[in-house]
Amino acid sequence: MPTAHHNSPHPTGPAGALVESPLQLLCTIEAHAAGLGGTPTRVHVRDDVPALDDALDEVRRFGLPEGFAADLGGRRAALTAHEPVWLVGDAFSGLFQATAPLRRGLTHVVLVDDGLATLDLARRLAEREPLVRPRATAGAARRRLGTVAARRLRDLAADGRATLFTALPLDAGVSDRLRAQGFELVRNEFTWLAHAPAGDAPAEPTVVIGSALAADGLIDTDSYVEWVRSLAADGPLRYLPHRRERNEALTRLSAIDGLVLDAAGAPVELRLRGMAASQRVVSLPSTAAVLLTTILAPRGVAVTPQAVPDRWWTDRAAPSLRAHLSSVLRLAAETRAAGTGPDSTYPEDHG
Repeated sequence: MPTAHHNSPHPTGPAGALVESPLQLLCTIEAHAAGLGGTPTRVHVRDDVPALDDALDEVRRFGLPEGFAADLGGRRAALTAHEPVWLVGDAFSGLFQATAPLRRGLTHVVLVDDGLATLDLARRLAEREPLVRPRATAGAARRRLGTVAARRLRDLAADGRATLFTALPLDAGVSDRLRAQGFELVRNEFTWLAHAPAGDAPAEPTVVIGSALAADGLIDTDSYVEWVRSLAADGPLRYLPHRRERNEALTRLSAIDGLVLDAAGAPVELRLRGMAASQRVVSLPSTAAVLLTTILAPRGVAVTPQAVPDRWWTDRAAPSLRAHLSSVLRLAAETRAAGTGPDSTYPEDHG
């Protein structure tokens, strides 16, 4: 696959960002390290998400990139920021959509990964649809906000001032339509993470990435716990809980023989970067499985997302939602097939 050329000018001047999840923090750091941030980049970390404190401590421990700083300024700092470069982790958020039309002097916007929502964001921009969060029930006012925010992003793209920075495989048709509107597409290869100190990897041969599906009421909790128990029966395993998992379920998991329960905190992409080829990662469908494939496959580590059995789903999980979540299995397979490295970028602009 040919190396993509950067057809639009890279951002210049100070950059600001609002980070609302550990993944957004990691991908914002990667965007800055890839030259898509500012000089400097100031990141306002949302101050009411406990896992973000741990994630920020973890990335500070082995050194932030030069010109990158982060604080717990949260929403208020993001609302009063006026940097000419804006890094956006969640373009569906009401905070972004309410402030996007008001930002003056904006020279460039960089959209970074926020899980599977990134793929829906790319599709909606490509199809010129309002930016309404997937499966959300949006009223007329909310849809107007999403329409105005999408128009602002497309106007910036038409001037060569919008970039999508993602590690997720994009549909070729979506990529073509985004490029036709002027968006620059840059693959996140986690280059900064690859050069960060490896740290201590879990000693257990199997690591399970915890899922929020049970906490969200989409799958049966008993079935999920028994699935983890069956994995532990095959040998020692480390369990990395999702930040939304409930204490009741975690207490049950911690009682499983052979299971070591970690605390929620830093992104799993940071915590598992030192794993060896003799180990494996198992999960239910999760964006983390795709990102970890990018990071760990070159090391020979097997990353295996497993399909959710039909009988586990609850009535709250509509067929369309099940299909959307299960699409991670295809994305992970595509990532494994494509490989990683300097030649693993998006195809060149067809225009």
